[in-house]
Amino acid sequence: MTNNTSYFANLKADFSSGLVVFLVALPLCLGIAMASGAPLFSGIISGIVGGIVVGFLSQSHISVTGPAAGLTAIVLTSITDLGSFTIFLTAVFLAGIFQLILGFIRAGTLSNYIPNNVIEGMLAGIGVIIFLKQIPHAFGYDKDYEGDLAFKQPDYENSFSELFQLIGHVQLGAILITLVSLLILIAWTKIDFFKKIKLIPAALVAVLISGIINEIFIRTGSSLAISSEHLVSLPVPTSVEELKGIFVLPDFTAFTNSKVWVIALTISVVASIETLLCIEAADRMDKQKRFTDTNVELKAQGIGNMVSALLGGLPMTSVVVRTTANNTAGAKSKLSAIIHGLLLLLSVLLIPTLLNKIPLATLAAVLLLIGYKLASPATIKHFWKKGKYQFIPFIATLLAVVLTDLLKGVALGLLISIVFVLKGNLKRAYQFRKEEYHDGDIIHIDLAQEVSFLNKAAIKGTLASIPEHSSVVINATDTVYIAHDVLDLIKEYKKITSKEKHIKVKLVGFKKAYGLVETGEEDKHVFVQSNT
Repeated sequence: MTNNTSYFANLKADFSSGLVVFLVALPLCLGIAMASGAPLFSGIISGIVGGIVVGFLSQSHISVTGPAAGLTAIVLTSITDLGSFTIFLTAVFLAGIFQLILGFIRAGTLSNYIPNNVIEGMLAGIGVIIFLKQIPHAFGYDKDYEGDLAFKQPDYENSFSELFQLIGHVQLGAILITLVSLLILIAWTKIDFFKKIKLIPAALVAVLISGIINEIFIRTGSSLAISSEHLVSLPVPTSVEELKGIFVLPDFTAFTNSKVWVIALTISVVASIETLLCIEAADRMDKQKRFTDTNVELKAQGIGNMVSALLGGLPMTSVVVRTTANNTAGAKSKLSAIIHGLLLLLSVLLIPTLLNKIPLATLAAVLLLIGYKLASPATIKHFWKKGKYQFIPFIATLLAVVLTDLLKGVALGLLISIVFVLKGNLKRAYQFRKEEYHDGDIIHIDLAQEVSFLNKAAIKGTLASIPEHSSVVINATDTVYIAHDVLDLIKEYKKITSKEKHIKVKLVGFKKAYGLVETGEEDKHVFVQSNT
């Protein structure tokens, strides 16, 4: 860790935000482990390692690493296919090695080619998902696990149909807890008196008050009492031996199993892509606009996954939900992520029973506000005003993330962005203008600075549309690159097609070496090359 003094100068803000992330991460770690078919503590181990180890090694100031919902299906299928959790841990260890290699070969630079509107669309899409997924928890319906971000759920419902399942499952106690928590969270940012108490996070106050309220309901036998299945359910070790049994080693004899290598490669690729996307999003969120070395991040993630596997933990990525919670809570440096990891560790060892009194409805209230901030109407309006070339990739990414998953959503946004770039490139390849003269029509085609093979079809169509007995001037004075395909097209047009249609062709600015121009027409300042 560099610049320790500056990190500790922000200790108050980072401790406060680390505490908030800890409260959010605890049920997510457990929920993702449960959905993955893995031991519950494997999710907590992954969260601890992601916070402490990756937090220490990473150069990102606000991103938070832990078990990811995007890997749930891969983990579940892999454990089932391999038939053993310890063999699966071997695959996680190998995935970490692969990520280290990706970092050393500088694969992290690929994230620089993701447009901002796609990143913002991804964030807004995740915001919509978080909001939709937390509504059932806010009403006391917890059938779907906490932390699920997939459109199609394990209970055969989806993000929208799950909302209709609330009918008949609403708990008044959960609604009351949600409303009280939302009131506290909103008041903490709106009322001047609470704004001054920066050290105490609003989320902690909401958790404490909601826990006390529910405890009163339980002790008084009230019908509003929230039962244990709607509270945080952290396993409680009853002995030192049971605590030791939580940590398991990978079965390294499985190195010869080809399935292990395929799974390891899959995990490394998916985890690396999700991490790079999250890091780009984190840098966009950062109010100080600091940039993260993504190659260092891949190395940190690789080491984190190796350590997690050696302790019996799940694979991890940098995670948008926790990162957003960290940023919203006011994190200043990566010390916040490390503190969240330390708090996870201490909570497991010291106060698991107390943590099991936290209502999921309270945590739903925290996440509802995070979801709203990510997908705020102001963000959508902002991209709408930027025009269709910014808005369409943004909204397409948003909708695809909500209706499919993060990777497919970003892939669609990228595809649309590339189509727009190609379309714009085709339009900018040349200017086609026609001027009227007394002695006939002279048509000017001014080539742009770069003309690639992608422009061939458009230029071919333009040349084909030129009427007979016309005069055309093709100007390459400002051009620094012309693809070989386009040069051949122009050469054929000048020597064959134009003569058949009685069209006079004059070429300006082309290098004589290509055999397109007559003596005196060459422009020494123009360099024409092929794309071979």
